[in-house]
Amino acid sequence: MKNIFITISLMTLLLTAGCKHEDWLHRDPKDIITDEQLWNDPVLLTSLLANYYDRLPQLHGVFNTGGMSEIDDAMWSGHRDQNWRNDFQYGDDYGRYWDYALIRDINLSLENIEEHSVSIEPEQKELFIAELRFIRAFVYFELVKRMGGVPLVTEQLIYDFGGDPTYLQIPRSKEHEIYDFVFDELEDIKDNLALNSGSRTRANTVTALALQSRAMLYAGSISKYNALMGSPISTPGGEVGIPASMANDYYTKSLTASKAILSNSTYSLYDANSDKGANFYDMLNTKSTTEVIFAKDFKQGVKSHWFTYDNIVKSFTEDNESSSTLTPSLSFVESFDYLDGSKGSLRIKDGSGDYIRYEHPADLFADKDPRLAGTVVYPGATFKGREVSMQAGVAVWENGRYQFRTSARLGDQFEYDDGGTKRQVLWTGFDGPSDNAQDVSNTGFYIRKFVSDAAGASARGIAAENWWPWFRMGEIYLNAAEAAFELGEANAVDYMNTLRERAGFEPNSIQQLTTDIIRNERRVELAFEDHRFFDLKRWRIAHQVWNGSESGPNAVVRGLYSYLIVRPGHPDHGKYIFETIRPARFRRARLFRMANYYSSIDQAVLNNNPKLVRNPFH
Repeated sequence: MKNIFITISLMTLLLTAGCKHEDWLHRDPKDIITDEQLWNDPVLLTSLLANYYDRLPQLHGVFNTGGMSEIDDAMWSGHRDQNWRNDFQYGDDYGRYWDYALIRDINLSLENIEEHSVSIEPEQKELFIAELRFIRAFVYFELVKRMGGVPLVTEQLIYDFGGDPTYLQIPRSKEHEIYDFVFDELEDIKDNLALNSGSRTRANTVTALALQSRAMLYAGSISKYNALMGSPISTPGGEVGIPASMANDYYTKSLTASKAILSNSTYSLYDANSDKGANFYDMLNTKSTTEVIFAKDFKQGVKSHWFTYDNIVKSFTEDNESSSTLTPSLSFVESFDYLDGSKGSLRIKDGSGDYIRYEHPADLFADKDPRLAGTVVYPGATFKGREVSMQAGVAVWENGRYQFRTSARLGDQFEYDDGGTKRQVLWTGFDGPSDNAQDVSNTGFYIRKFVSDAAGASARGIAAENWWPWFRMGEIYLNAAEAAFELGEANAVDYMNTLRERAGFEPNSIQQLTTDIIRNERRVELAFEDHRFFDLKRWRIAHQVWNGSESGPNAVVRGLYSYLIVRPGHPDHGKYIFETIRPARFRRARLFRMANYYSSIDQAVLNNNPKLVRNPFH
């Protein structure tokens, strides 16, 4: 009885106190942010947006070394436990993306900011809403380019616990409806993003235009090139496939957005360095550039990235633990044309089939498109002011031909007899290449693009802080050229020539634009920036490029090794020759099937929503 009395007395006291001192019982919790606090505090809202920006999806991008090695432009030369990246074939789920958790979070935020934000400035509120809608449009674009038409959800789906969930089962929209939604959303919000003008890490008006430029180009090319296939990929309900009649409208929308960006004086092609190869490298290695429209930011001590740690040239690593993971292919290197306009096939042998001798390894790459030097470290090139030690071995004259000899030890010396005198020369370079090895180039090339030359960038605990570019001006010129070309506009070539002139070509280097030129220019300009895979898909040629053929120039990654000639007393002595190689670690030609144009929908998702139509071939 005593305990009951004490309890009742305490409750009476609390209730009485509550009547007199209501604030004492209803203090705001110290460990919970209330709706009123969150949705009326610009600092907290900015933090929430930062979380959503950080969750923007990518496939091969945002310094995803492994993903970049899964396309034809490079191979995996890192640790052997991931060698599957070299001999896998594209599975039904490759590229799958279905992040409705992020869509839900954005929809919830939009509804809450409308309901609870009463004390922030109206202009600031409009900006936050516009940014949320931009991120949602970005996500829907990533969904549609991988999956086709998807359920279009723009408000919270709340279960009423009534036992019938069917009203939550939203069917897939038509593919073109998702593209239309992306365009309309961006059109509606782009002016409200003007308050972020000048920002490279938060969406602004030009960022919205850039997404329009890209998304509408994708829609236009799918509309056109899918219809040109012998058996167009489609579903009866239009969840996959866009009518060919819609192509020109999409191309027009893309071109209009591109033109609006190109007329904005705040942005321009980066062209600060007269050395065009160095200029192309600097463009994405510095944050003080007008080239970048929208980027993912990194900062040492806060959030840095490990791309340099993973990919710096072997002997340059500051960590001695990892390097040289992503190594470019010979096919990619040869996609860079010569400055005289000739195709980029390297001149390794003459018309008689004899090796061409070079005084220095870098001479083989002379007069190539300077973007190659800004993207790839090739034999004889320099990095951080020092020549890269890249030599596969020596070429010794035996039995009427040159025989190649290599050493398994990097930096080893080769001893030879020079008229009775023993001499030594470098046998295998400190940076390889070395076939069937790990953490050293297997192809004879290293990636330079995105690999920071800053002190500590390849060291754990420091790492790198250069930007990842979501959108930049180089792409906008390419988008404009392609859309204008598809619309039959005569000035399409001008956009391409402007871009090539920045690269180092003479003015008006292209007289007549073609589909092949457009596609090759995108390959070399936008390499490793998460475009190649999706470009080949939207042009409907991925199955032709990655055709599973062991003799395919892109389905199989090949390399190029340099050898020092050791032939005392002969004019060839001390010169270099080159030989192509199929790296032993690349064991299986890449195969892209018709089923890979649209990723499969996870079976668990299909089970939860019977209204969803499967993608073709799945």
